[in-house]
Amino acid sequence: MHWLDKIPLSLLVILSLTLGLAPFTPVPHLIEKIGMLVSGNLNKPIDIFDLIMHASPIALLVMKMGRSVLR
Repeated sequence: MHWLDKIPLSLLVILSLTLGLAPFTPVPHLIEKIGMLVSGNLNKPIDIFDLIMHASPIALLVMKMGRSVLR
């Protein structure tokens, strides 16, 4: 997982805040898609792709921070 160490933390924070929360109104996509997942309505391929796209920067940020804590 050396590739994760090469990604700057600041870039992951910026991506998490922008892509993870975009669009900001009326409800961020990530919140909407997680709600759909919990309610069982996340069944269209475009919705699944959208969830992965908006959640990936946050997942990478969590992985990078977890890796730095364990070191």
